[in-house]
Formats: sequence, C-alpha cells, structure tokens
Amino acid sequence: MKLRVRVAMLCSVLFLTETAFAQDRLHPDLPPPELVATALDNHPAVGAAEARVAAARAQAGMLAVGPHEVAVQGTYLRRSVNEEGGFNEFDTTVTRAFRLPGKASLDRKAGDFGIEAAQNRAEDVRHQTALLLAGFWYDWLTASALTRNDAEMVVNLERALAAIKRRATLRDASDLDVDQAAAALALAQGQGAQTRATAAEARVKLAAQFPDLPLPFEAPDMVSPHDLPQNFEELRALVIARSHEIGAARADAERMSVTARRAKAERTADPSFGFRLFSERGGTEKGLGVVASIPLGGRHRLRAADEAVAMASSARLEQGVVEREVQVMADADLSNASTRLVVWEQVHKARIRAESMSARAGKGYALGAIDLADLLFAERQANDARRAEISARAEAGRAIVKLEIDSHTIWAPADE
Repeated sequence: MKLRVRVAMLCSVLFLTETAFAQDRLHPDLPPPELVATALDNHPAVGAAEARVAAARAQAGMLAVGPHEVAVQGTYLRRSVNEEGGFNEFDTTVTRAFRLPGKASLDRKAGDFGIEAAQNRAEDVRHQTALLLAGFWYDWLTASALTRNDAEMVVNLERALAAIKRRATLRDASDLDVDQAAAALALAQGQGAQTRATAAEARVKLAAQFPDLPLPFEAPDMVSPHDLPQNFEELRALVIARSHEIGAARADAERMSVTARRAKAERTADPSFGFRLFSERGGTEKGLGVVASIPLGGRHRLRAADEAVAMASSARLEQGVVEREVQVMADADLSNASTRLVVWEQVHKARIRAESMSARAGKGYALGAIDLADLLFAERQANDARRAEISARAEAGRAIVKLEIDSHTIWAPADE
C-alpha cells in the first residue's frame, strides 16, 4: 500500500512538473520563473549572501549604539593603623564615554551604507547563481537536442540498411553496399551513444547543483532565437542601469567616505564622565564626586585619519573600475547576442540546403541515378548541418538569455 502511495505521489509530482513546463510562456524552453525563484533562493551561495546581509544589519546596529559602555571600577581593602586598629575601606568609580556631536550620525550613515553594499552583493550573488543555472540548463538542452537528432539519424540508417539488405538478397545491391550502410549505421550509433552520455552528464550536474528545481523527463525543445526578445540595445542599457556590482561599489565608496570623515572627527577623543563613591577609616570619611577624563589625541589618531582618507579615495577609484567592467560586460553581451544570432541564421540556411540536397539524393538513389556512397555522403552532410544548427541555436539562445539575466528582465526578484 505504501509503495502504491509513493508511486502515485511521484507520478503527481512529475505530472505537475511536465504541466508547468508545457505552459505558454515567453521562454517555453526555460524552467518556469516560480521554480527558478525557489531554486535560486534555496541555493547555498544565495543563503550565505543573505546571512552576510544580516551580519551587515547587526554591524549597523552596533555602529548606531556606539562602542562606549558603562565601566565600573571598585576596590576594597583592610587598613590597619598603629594604636587605632583596623578599618574597612572601599572605593567605587562608575564612568561612561560619550560620543561627541556629529559622530553618531556618521556612524549611522556608515552602517546604512554597509547594509546597502551587502544587499547589492547578495543580489549579485543571486544573479551569478542565475547565470550558473542558465549555463547548466543550456548544456542539458543542447545535449538533449543533439541526442534526439542522432537517434533519428540512427533510425533512418537502420531503415536504409534493412532496405539495402533486401535489395542485396534480390541481387540489386552488392555486399559492398551493405558494408557501407552498416558502417554508417555503426558510426551513427556510436555518435548517438556519446551524445546520450553527454546529455545524462549534463542532467546529473544540473540536478546536483540545483536539487530544488524539478526536471521533466526530457529536456524541452529549444525555441528559435527569433522567438526570443530582440531589443538588444535596450537590454544592454539595463545591464548597466540595474547592475548590483555598481550599486555595491558605490555604497562601499560612500561608506568609506563617511568612515574617513569619522576618522577625522575621532582625532578629538570622546570624553568620559561618571561619579566616584568612597569610604575610608571605616566610614569616618565618606565622599561622592564627579569624575571626567578625555584622551589627548596624538600621532596615532592622525595617521588613522590619513589611512581612512586614502582608503576612501581607493574605494572611489575602484567604483570607477567596476563601472568600466560592467560596461565591458554589457557591450560584450550585446555583441555576443547579435553575432550569435547572425551565425545561427547562416547555419540555419545551411541546414535547409543540406536537408534539401539529402532529400534529392534519396530520390536519385531510388531511381538509380546515384550510388549508395553519394547517398550516404549527402545524409552525413545533412546530419552535420543539423548538428551545427542545433549548436548554433543553443549558443544564440544562451547569449540572448544571458543578456536578459544580466539586465534583470528575467529570473530577478519580484521587487526589481
């Protein structure tokens, strides 16, 4: 009974997965966005980044309340005086340092910028994880498409070999023709076995890296790149406008700038105030007073301020480096998507011509106009063209989807 229930539950999950992948979406060859969101949110790298955001919030809270705490110092002693006897004496001092005006606001600003930088880095980790998922996914799509193509090639060659064997029994084909067809079939079977192994490996890697992403029985068919968004220029602009790398670098630069101002303010140390309570000669002398202290800043505080200013300047320059890197990435995404699309269009034309030539060769062989070697050569050319078109289609789709992911138009959090 338990086995039947488990089988039924497994079938239900697989049915729902297949149904989700069969929905009419902008990207029917990609997993549903809600499944992708779950897989990304549950990835350890994303979880670690979110934990770093929590750490940044805690650090911001520490900066807001300040480092100063109440300090309690006390002494107790037993004093013995000649001819007077012994006395119990104690001394207690309670002090606390207070931040000078302006320092607390700078600390709060530094904490806020730290949270902003951590949040941007967390979103960038999620973005990089989405690119990782897209890479594994397209590896599986490509290998699966090649597997289906090679399987069809094997079926066609099996039919051809069976037909040639029948003709050989009727003395209408030679044993050499049979050997040629058998060799072509064996080669296609070997190629098919290799692509099946590649597809199985790609699926295992995808499932291991993203176990929370349910996979259908078979990879969906890749769509035509023409069915994907073609507004490459707009997407390229969004890559820069929505870059979390730039956001993190900008927040870091602002935080270091505030930290430099805070270090300059720290050249004037925070004063400490408190009170002192004492009792001497067994209570004969008692006192309660106010105490105050302030460190006198020296060269150490001066050098710390100089270091903070230099670090702020470095962070601002590093922001410029990140901005250039993101612009390079955006330009590369635009170029790659455009050129890969052109490559696929040319290879697609070659596939149509090769398949047309293969069809004519089949008719010519049936009529006895060409021999078997020419037919097998045409079939092999058509198969090579189909495989090249599948690879080019995958590379074009991969490039366009990368541009979409980098522009945060797909697989991004809902608030973006």
